[in-house]
Amino acid sequence: MFQDPDSLRENLPRLEGIEKGTVRFVSQAIYSFREEAQDIFRKEKDLAGDIGEDLTREALDRVGVSKIEERLFGKIDYKRARYVFNNEYAIKQALFVDSKAEKIEGKDTATIQTTQTSMKIKHIRSGRAVNESGKLPVTLVTTNGRYLVTTIFVKYNYEVVRDENRLVNVIVAGLPNGMLQEVYNPTAEDTIWRAGRNAPTRGEAFRVRLVFDLLKGKKRWRVQEIPMPPQNFVWHE
Repeated sequence: MFQDPDSLRENLPRLEGIEKGTVRFVSQAIYSFREEAQDIFRKEKDLAGDIGEDLTREALDRVGVSKIEERLFGKIDYKRARYVFNNEYAIKQALFVDSKAEKIEGKDTATIQTTQTSMKIKHIRSGRAVNESGKLPVTLVTTNGRYLVTTIFVKYNYEVVRDENRLVNVIVAGLPNGMLQEVYNPTAEDTIWRAGRNAPTRGEAFRVRLVFDLLKGKKRWRVQEIPMPPQNFVWHE
């Protein structure tokens, strides 16, 4: 009944469609929860990054997903094994959603680790080409079968006003599965990345920044901005 996710290598439009539907789902969940998120962000005194993790989890749990009883592992905040049903196919998905929170000045990027992507990370750093492999697989194999790995980033952009964290907007970004490497990041020059905030000379772990405008330039729908009330959210194709 279920399509083998590895077969999507021969059907990239279907893969794009699954990821687009997932971005829609996460965007709707965040949008529906935005008023509560704004209020919680203002009242909580925890670290902003910790608040973001809690908000994303609560927003997605409130909407709910079709659930497979399968524990997923990885350095990502929200992990769910779920079913994706379409009129033409059904597939098992390993949904990974990571949350970031940063002051509004950093709204244009999200910093990620290699453990959070199945893509090869190709870009130019200090005049040299970088080609770093992501550590997530494109498909995840467990005792219950094979799952398509889909990674979404939720970026909470805030400002500090009179010692309060005020949520300005939320960016939902769908990072392409590694099977789409040649579409989104074929070379170091044709990229969606920028050097991360790590110092290789000090032995710091590799980091890279996903640049939202570069990703939007590839496919506009992959980056959605959720404004705060009273502004309305408009889906961008």
